[in-house]
Amino acid sequence: MSIFTALSSTKRNRIGGITLAAAVAVTALAGCAPTAAPAAQPAAAAAVDSTPKPTVVMVHGAWSDASPFDAVGSQLREAGYPVVNFANPLRALGTDTAYLNAFLETRTEGPVILVGHSYGGAVIGGAAVSDPDVKALVYLNAFVPETGETILDLAAHGGPVDAAALFDMAEFPGDHNVDLYLKAEPFAGGFANGLTDAQSAEYFAKQRPITYAALSEPAGEQAWKTLPSWYVAGTEDHSIDIKTQRFMAERAGSTVTELEVSHLSMVADSEAVTDVIIDAATATK
Repeated sequence: MSIFTALSSTKRNRIGGITLAAAVAVTALAGCAPTAAPAAQPAAAAAVDSTPKPTVVMVHGAWSDASPFDAVGSQLREAGYPVVNFANPLRALGTDTAYLNAFLETRTEGPVILVGHSYGGAVIGGAAVSDPDVKALVYLNAFVPETGETILDLAAHGGPVDAAALFDMAEFPGDHNVDLYLKAEPFAGGFANGLTDAQSAEYFAKQRPITYAALSEPAGEQAWKTLPSWYVAGTEDHSIDIKTQRFMAERAGSTVTELEVSHLSMVADSEAVTDVIIDAATATK
């Protein structure tokens, strides 16, 4: 069951068209190096270690907040990386992207690595276009649109399912303005599958809705065409089909890591995801 594809299967319903990742090796050759050599090597190592690390900005997607990034964030900070979480509004792709640009301008300084999960992939790809400080993109089970594509266009790759069975829909005034909440059973089986019952219950309680408008808005220019990117694909993802993930990653020319995990890859295998982010950071110094 693919959660996102539910929206692409109900094109004529009551809301008017829901379609949805150098250790410096000081080899002490005892007795073989001149006296001055050992003193020079620690100095070089200190120079390398003192190089400022890029700030890692983590951008969550739909039906989530930033908390699934907690373990990855802790591991990155332990490795010396500044980490900040972006509170993705999930209101409209264009304004969410502009909001991330404002956030980067206000909350970061120097080089940045953008990490986007799910819908957050489309947001980071758009925001990086106009921010020269962004050095790399890391996609986690993420949507990677081409200019003009919508999330629903990409979701349709996985085939249709029953939207009514998956979503609670809360309409509010305006054209196609409806908040989409995942129901408990599909959340556990399609969004948080593979996690413990306690984890699934926690993330379900914290879920934030996304609007239909955000999923149906065409993407603007995307930075994966000019920036290096890394992609973590979950082979057990029941929200974005693995074939769709592979298609998007290949099109973007991303360095791909496949993990036998579900949609919340950063929870299911935080160490592997952290390694991918560090790879991206070190490769783009």
